Amino acid sequence: MRMTRKICILLGLLIAVVSFLSVPQAETQEKKWKKTVTLPNGEVILDISGEWDVLVENYGQWSSYGSYPQKMNITQEGSSFVGTRMMDDPYNGKGSTVIRGELDKTGIKKVTAMTGMGPQDAKAEISDDGNKIIIDVYDRGKQTLTRK
Repeated sequence: MRMTRKICILLGLLIAVVSFLSVPQAETQEKKWKKTVTLPNGEVILDISGEWDVLVENYGQWSSYGSYPQKMNITQEGSSFVGTRMMDDPYNGKGSTVIRGELDKTGIKKVTAMTGMGPQDAKAEISDDGNKIIIDVYDRGKQTLTRK
């Protein structure tokens, strides 16, 4: 009985150690961003600063507003970023804020889209290489950003 108990305890410890060691390795292998920034605290995040081509596609509640191209310039300070329009579009002027948000080691932690209806919380997906971002304002519209 004692031998079985010892074997179970050792097996449990072995499983815990293997699980613990494999998690950090999986996290570092999944991000293959081409442009990164290292923050003062040592955290490595995606660098999204620069010019982006944007396709705005309205759907759901905003489907009547259609789709149109846009260009955006994103400035990033540390983990915070702001995107501004580089040209007029049917609803907003050049130089106005499009998005603002926060980055962390997993990608975009928080993003808000600035719309004609006011600020709208959104979700963001980033491609593995970091050169494409999809920002989705829930049941209203999405912006597909492609790095120039």
